[in-house]
Amino acid sequence: MDPISPLEQALHAARALVLADLAAGEVAAADVVSLVEDSVVQRRWWVEQWPDGVAFVAGLVAQDVQDSLLERYGRWPLCPVCGTGDPHALDVEPELGPDPHWVCHKAGVKVAAVGALGSATGGTPSS
Repeated sequence: MDPISPLEQALHAARALVLADLAAGEVAAADVVSLVEDSVVQRRWWVEQWPDGVAFVAGLVAQDVQDSLLERYGRWPLCPVCGTGDPHALDVEPELGPDPHWVCHKAGVKVAAVGALGSATGGTPSS
């Protein structure tokens, strides 16, 4: 049996991290999981073209899913830090880099690593 390539390892890890965040916000319905799969397929091609980008896959898949959810359902993940004002989504930082985190720009804080929203009390999408 062949060992799993670093690319496949990164893609599987990215899928697992984003699914964990979706499950934390109770938004891991079948159609949403399909958005994750679509992103993984697109990012596999992207990393095949730019192998040095393998460390950036988790953050990119998280951003892809966030963008797809915004188009279909609304903002995700909602910020669990700011208790007042309009609900707003967290952003992924760095946009293109290793060790991606969800951050709240209003409060200026890192909320959780991608994949660890469950420990930060995530929210569901809202329009």
